[in-house]
Amino acid sequence: MPIEKKDIRALSKDQLRDFFVSNGDKAFRGNQVYEWLWKKNAASFDEMTNLSKDLRELLQTHFYIDHIQLQDQQISKDKTIKCAFTIEEGKVVEGVLIPTTSRMTACISSQVGCSLSCTFCATGRLKLLRNLSAGEIVDQVVYLKNQAEERYGQNLTNIVYMGMGEPLLNYEPTIAALKLMLDDHAYGLSRRRVTVSTSGVVPMMDKLGLDCPVALAVSLHASNDKLRDMLVPLNKKHDLSELIAACKRYLAYAPRDFITLEYCM
Repeated sequence: MPIEKKDIRALSKDQLRDFFVSNGDKAFRGNQVYEWLWKKNAASFDEMTNLSKDLRELLQTHFYIDHIQLQDQQISKDKTIKCAFTIEEGKVVEGVLIPTTSRMTACISSQVGCSLSCTFCATGRLKLLRNLSAGEIVDQVVYLKNQAEERYGQNLTNIVYMGMGEPLLNYEPTIAALKLMLDDHAYGLSRRRVTVSTSGVVPMMDKLGLDCPVALAVSLHASNDKLRDMLVPLNKKHDLSELIAACKRYLAYAPRDFITLEYCM
């Protein structure tokens, strides 16, 4: 009976290490594969040249490497690059590279569509079609990082979860992708340079503070509950008093400059 292959990028570093140990090899092989997948962006097992042919065949037997595909790309006069990526089932998500004189920022999506229906947001008019996997989130970073280097000769300096979707409602893949961005074996970015945007999912803000306290951008957009109920319907579940209290709790896990309040005028 043939082995059902799994997406290898769905495995953590520890799971990769365990795979090699269970197949009679050394745990450090998992570290090598992890670096090939996330730091070197390998598209095939044959590229993993510090592994023996037998080990590459073992990986080929058990796993596949899945990547999102670029569907369309637009470059504006200010050098911003807007990309449409195709994922499984032909669905599309967007990622944007935003260059400035001081930084090179990748703005990435966490979901296909969104369930929160914020009135000012174009994505909010779409239904939530599905969550993105950690690999699909990181793939956006990989492509935009390559564009920054190839087109502008600069390294990617910042990542913001401000594309399609509410990251904290796709929590586990969001956290897995965050840890890849922070891991020295992958991208090695500072927590200050990775920002998660949220409309105010209070329970998950608390969980993020415990699990992976990166910079946080809170979509406030109103100074009173009546207006915010209209603009951000989630406010009816977690009102401003709850949200501000959650922000204060978050600062117990992160430096004081880790929260930005976003306000559309």
